[in-house]
Amino acid sequence: MSIPFPVRVGFLVLTCALFIGGYLLLTPPTPQPLAYHDFADQRSIVAIPHMMNVVSNLPFLVVGVWGLIWMARRPAPGNRPLTGLGSPFIQPAERWAYWLYFVGLALTGVGSAYYHANPNNETLVIDRIGLALTFMALFTAIVAERLTWQLSSWLVGPMTVLGVGSVLYWHWTDDLRFYLVVQFFPLVALPMLFLLFKPRYTGTADMLASLACYGLAKWLEILDREIYTKGNLVSGHTLKHLVAGVSAYLVLFMLQRRRPSEPEA
Repeated sequence: MSIPFPVRVGFLVLTCALFIGGYLLLTPPTPQPLAYHDFADQRSIVAIPHMMNVVSNLPFLVVGVWGLIWMARRPAPGNRPLTGLGSPFIQPAERWAYWLYFVGLALTGVGSAYYHANPNNETLVIDRIGLALTFMALFTAIVAERLTWQLSSWLVGPMTVLGVGSVLYWHWTDDLRFYLVVQFFPLVALPMLFLLFKPRYTGTADMLASLACYGLAKWLEILDREIYTKGNLVSGHTLKHLVAGVSAYLVLFMLQRRRPSEPEA
């Protein structure tokens, strides 16, 4: 028996509210550990401090700029260029979240490189603003594509403010809880979205591959020092940047290939 759409939406909203509310109520204020900035690879190469962790952010910048150029060259919905390639979006409003996603990626590439050249709480703010923008933009895009496209234009502004605000809140109060919700809550909500709601477009496998790469990147981040001690060639954090760059590229790859799952009514 098919579960009615309003019931599925209600279940999603209730689960999300319980998850976020429970976490914020049960978890005490969480300061930023200063040990976070003590990365395994401290080498300066060609006068660049922490060079491997700095330059490994280049994929974020490349994919971000590539995505912005690709978006600018795509036709508006309903138009078809001489090449015969149609728009990857049915509605113009759906483009905004992906514009912000690629802007966030480019900012992350610059901000994370800036942070890793001099790791401390002040430079980390710049890094996290780009990341928060990226997380919220992509999450908004997926929610709109699974529920209703109108959510893209309604949510993209508030979600962006929420993401950036969570970073500023941490910066002002040294409490990470809201930023951790922004970073990790989508990883809880997205499986429910994929399971409970039909996709508006093809490309779900590409998006799942992107999320899997992101999960692998976080695991490599945890194993930063353990990986670096296996030969002192590359650290887990450097590998984290590279694998996360692949995750970002898979979103662009998905957009380049996807088509509407069903004709628009």
